[in-house]
Amino acid sequence: MSDRHTKVIGYFAYASPTEVVCTDEACVITGSEEAMKDCIIEIDPDGRKKNTIKKTRFGEILKGLQLGAAYAFDEESFSRFYPLAKQEGLDVAEADFKKQKSEGWRFFTVQLIIL
Repeated sequence: MSDRHTKVIGYFAYASPTEVVCTDEACVITGSEEAMKDCIIEIDPDGRKKNTIKKTRFGEILKGLQLGAAYAFDEESFSRFYPLAKQEGLDVAEADFKKQKSEGWRFFTVQLIIL
């Protein structure tokens, strides 16, 4: 395993093994624990679910991508993910967060096309 596989990309959250904090299409990865807390409050303002927030590393995300998962990165987490993905040889597009935000989106979704 390369050193890049152990690099922390950001944070994800889950209420159970099958209930992960997601957008409509992808597991949310934020650049900070505070940003994830803000996401959880938006999704569940009454705090009905007890979520656990954990760090996630590049190797974990890579394994998920290889299994067909999609990830929705905020700007901070994507800035950590992108150069490592390119080093790994993944064909990942550059994100334009300024444009994304102007269109009301704050996440950039990545999913591998498995042929």
